[in-house]
Amino acid sequence: MRDRRVALVWAAFVVVGTVSCVLVATRDDRLSDLHIYYGALSDLHAGRPLYEYRAANGGPFTYPPFAALVLGPITLVGEGVLQGIWLVATCAAVVAVAAMVGVALSDDRSRRPLVVAVAATVLMLSAPVQSNLRFGQVSIFIVLLALLDGMGLVPPRLRGVLVGLAAAIKLTPLLFVVYFLATGRYRDAGRAVATFVACAGLAALVLPGESWIYWTEAVRQTSRIGNLASLGNQSVHGMLLRVGVDEATLPVLWAALVAAICGVALLRARQLAARARPGHAAVLVGCATVAASPVSWTHHQVWPVLAAMLLVGASGITQRVAGAALLAAMVVSLGAVLGPVSARPGVQFLFENARTVGTCLLCLAGFGGVAVAAARGSRRPAARRAWLRVGVTAAVALAFFAVQPLPAGADPTFKAYALDDVANPRYFFVCRGPAECAAYATDAPVTFGTRAEKTKVRVNGVVSDRVARLEYYSAPGGAPRSIPLLAAYPGTRTFSFRSASMAQGRLVAYDVDGQPVASYDDELAAALRRATR
Repeated sequence: MRDRRVALVWAAFVVVGTVSCVLVATRDDRLSDLHIYYGALSDLHAGRPLYEYRAANGGPFTYPPFAALVLGPITLVGEGVLQGIWLVATCAAVVAVAAMVGVALSDDRSRRPLVVAVAATVLMLSAPVQSNLRFGQVSIFIVLLALLDGMGLVPPRLRGVLVGLAAAIKLTPLLFVVYFLATGRYRDAGRAVATFVACAGLAALVLPGESWIYWTEAVRQTSRIGNLASLGNQSVHGMLLRVGVDEATLPVLWAALVAAICGVALLRARQLAARARPGHAAVLVGCATVAASPVSWTHHQVWPVLAAMLLVGASGITQRVAGAALLAAMVVSLGAVLGPVSARPGVQFLFENARTVGTCLLCLAGFGGVAVAAARGSRRPAARRAWLRVGVTAAVALAFFAVQPLPAGADPTFKAYALDDVANPRYFFVCRGPAECAAYATDAPVTFGTRAEKTKVRVNGVVSDRVARLEYYSAPGGAPRSIPLLAAYPGTRTFSFRSASMAQGRLVAYDVDGQPVASYDDELAAALRRATR
């Protein structure tokens, strides 16, 4: 019976993996990050600067120069062939990571095949793995290297080497060096540092110019990676940007929070390692890298998926519920799914940042301390008391966020469009051309329309002569956003902007004396409901 279940779960994995790869292959922007690697390395081989490369979508090569040496062979085959190989390799890496989850979850070898099959299928369904497939990312391979080393699954004389290698490709695994020191694995830490330095040195010998540019300039230019305030960046740094912390306070606050989160996570990891739970410890350290990194895009967030599965496999009700909640956040975007039903901006903020909040809480709680390391036959609290504790904790958390007025006001999705954008029908859809816009205008101060997309809502329209200024508030208490009034056509002023959600939005028009002449909030919400039908 168990063999049949294992076969059925693996069959489900194959179906999910195949469908995912086919869907990726049919996209116009398929494996866009892999395309950047391929284009940048092709330019490098042709003698052009590595860090000056820009793909058609504007994406640059952002990794250390050693990554260029490791990825160099990909240009030996055509890009289409490479895409197929990369998708298969990503699926294989998912299976390898799932195998290590099976080792961490089950001491019973007879149960392990089923655990591994389930873990692989859940991983494949998660947003981080889907993002790795979609973009052709290296993140899943970095997780594999760090997990192998962190769990001590490599020969003793080689332990630390894989972490050093992973860090030379992507810097975040360097936190595992601190973990090795915290757990007394001094030789492993030494080998990791030596490997990292050797890899960087080799890159400096082969690519001296690129190495100089990276280590003196590019490594500090996080803006090259994209808009760090966007919802895809589920790190502490990204969340602080979305809260709207001012530029002077941000570095100090971010450093303090990261130090506290990593410090507690490393302490918890040391406790877990001391109780023979190296898998839990390594995953906890990996989650700390996600929280601490300035940039943690969706494809970086494989570690919290692993943590969620370990929590679901724990013995306590609290851990299992927490694991299920974290797993739900890692499979679907709660901000997109639950945002429209949010009654308060603080709750909306919680949904939008659920992955960051969940990862940070995990780092601080450490799988419930060392309780997860206890044998399943150990004494358990009464089930009713445990469920009551879970319910009270969830209610308190929601109540806390419900009374928060400010965070959603940051609205990282917000953008107001300029005169150069008027020709784009995606941005300006209410009226196109002078005759149509003139006919659309009325005596009302503002006449507008909305269009809902998966992760944003667009608003545009025209204003009357009475309106001298237009401002948008994305949430109560949030700072106003100025909306440009564009004289695109004779006798007509139009506007267009986008926002994450209109659930708490308010549009205010002012006259030349600075007095409000019209305010739209319920109308915005009603327009949003019509647009989403």
